[in-house]
Amino acid sequence: MALAIRKLAEFAAGLNYADIPTEVVLRARDCILDTVGVAVFGSGLPWSRIIANYARRTGGGGQCTLLGSEDRLQAPAAALANGALAHAFELDNLRFPGAGVHPGATVAMPALAVAEDIGASGRDLIRAVVAGCEVMFRIGAASRHTSEKLGFHAPGLTGPFGSAVACGRLLGLDADRMIDSMGIAGSLSSGLLEFAKSGSGGMVKRLHLGRAAEGGVLAASLAMDGFTGPSTVLEGDYGFLNVYCGEADPDLLDKGLGEDFETLRICLKRYACHVTAQTPVQSVRELMAEHGFSGTDVVSLTVLGGEKLVSHHNISEPSDMMLAQYSVPFCVALALFRDPDDPANFTDDARADPAIRDMARRIEVAVQDISNRPGMGWASTVHVTLRDGRRFTRAAEIFKGMPQAPLSPAELEAKFRRLTAPTLGETKAATLYERFFRLEEVVDLRADI
Repeated sequence: MALAIRKLAEFAAGLNYADIPTEVVLRARDCILDTVGVAVFGSGLPWSRIIANYARRTGGGGQCTLLGSEDRLQAPAAALANGALAHAFELDNLRFPGAGVHPGATVAMPALAVAEDIGASGRDLIRAVVAGCEVMFRIGAASRHTSEKLGFHAPGLTGPFGSAVACGRLLGLDADRMIDSMGIAGSLSSGLLEFAKSGSGGMVKRLHLGRAAEGGVLAASLAMDGFTGPSTVLEGDYGFLNVYCGEADPDLLDKGLGEDFETLRICLKRYACHVTAQTPVQSVRELMAEHGFSGTDVVSLTVLGGEKLVSHHNISEPSDMMLAQYSVPFCVALALFRDPDDPANFTDDARADPAIRDMARRIEVAVQDISNRPGMGWASTVHVTLRDGRRFTRAAEIFKGMPQAPLSPAELEAKFRRLTAPTLGETKAATLYERFFRLEEVVDLRADI
């Protein structure tokens, strides 16, 4: 038996709500709340409607909410749909430093589905999300985020593990069955990054996280009934760390387990774009506010950052909206002409805007050594030159929403309402916010949300 997976399974199976520090409870609650809002917003998008309609056809008649609608689904279908909806518009939360994990879409959404299915409490849901994050984040850290260098989409690989653990905790799996759940989940990992290179098919990126969420429900449910999976799924010769990772550090699998809560590393996004664009977009908006210039005043702009910024996100002419949100030049160009705080501004109309297109083509993206900077892979430096000759530079280590600069309750509520009110209306949006903000008080999540 691999020692690390035994420790992870025993921790997850034995985790009690009373043992979770208050700040960890609040971070998990904010993750769930934020993800619900993001999924409601995502429900109205064309690619989301395709997945939601599939989930209705194949998994209707259950107890679980399809967010953004009045429909109820079976738990696997709800996890698939809501996981995809949460990742539908590059707004879902993740871990800092980056480790290829998305806790909201792949842990909170499947856990919510199972919690509704069995009538669990809000505290049960929070405990399950913490268990899933503690395990999944460590698996992501042990991978050293090298899966994407091989062409895999990391959240589609790590996500089934987090989902399986969270769902397994809700279903009351003991440590042995939890190991089986993770052993099964390892064979459900999937997701290729070809969409980032092909210039087409960007919708599939959203599906990766939905499938990861669904996979965890399947894995935990099968394990509960006695279906088994390999106990060496993480460290074996053909296990996760050796197959999917260019390099790995197995010692990180259980480092600080039960003492250093990885859940506190959850990072909420401010803008509807890939995390690598968050600091440069924030820097550009701050410079504009401080010095009073607009996009038409800019002659040249350079963004310096980590290697991935250039290898994966230097897309000067994105062919669809997914690639546009994945593109640092496009997102920075959009921020010069439209308000990036409003996700409604990330549209095909903006992608076709001549001024934004021209600026995106002219923005230079280059590698800078950020290995010693606190922001690590997300830190950036922006250089701006204006037509009147003025030049400005802004280096950013963090962005609003990271653990070092969390959203305040008022900012979190404002984001939630901005995302949900167009779909639900102001009254329902406010009611939904209150329900999840007071999640610890909810006795039965099967009730309408």
